[in-house]
Amino acid sequence: MAETSGAQDGSGTGGPPCPETIRRALAAHTTMTLAYADEDGPGACAVLYATDPEGGGAAGAGPALYFVTATTTRHGRALAAPGARAAFTAQRDGQEWSGLTGLQGRGDCRPLTGAERAAGWRVYLARFPFVAESERLRDALERTTLWELRPDWLRLIDNGQGFGHKEEWSGR
Repeated sequence: MAETSGAQDGSGTGGPPCPETIRRALAAHTTMTLAYADEDGPGACAVLYATDPEGGGAAGAGPALYFVTATTTRHGRALAAPGARAAFTAQRDGQEWSGLTGLQGRGDCRPLTGAERAAGWRVYLARFPFVAESERLRDALERTTLWELRPDWLRLIDNGQGFGHKEEWSGR
């Protein structure tokens, strides 16, 4: 297993940069299953996400994942809590075990406002141009909360490189 240490580098950025292989794998997918917990216990939901192909964020930071969901949903309420954290997976459907690839991650989640929301929205529209092409869909999503999930731990699983092959990154 290739593993990248999460030791502090002294710069205050949290650790080593996220490997390009993991960034490319995140960019290759569009749907993540987001896991969270609230007063009723654990829950999960599927959301479309976009990630900045340029990486974004400070050196040593995990790539930002942007998704849209209302704060009135169960997961939206849970994620809006101060200090909210979430876990997620992303993978294609219908893979054979010998070529299975996917990602696991966890990190901080927060709603975006102002300039941060505008920047995240540009990334989201670039990944999902059909949103901008539909006035009705665009208007509905623009009124909905845009979130950033900033992973501080990621694991890429790639059985195509050998059964159980893993590459991990930690930004803490």
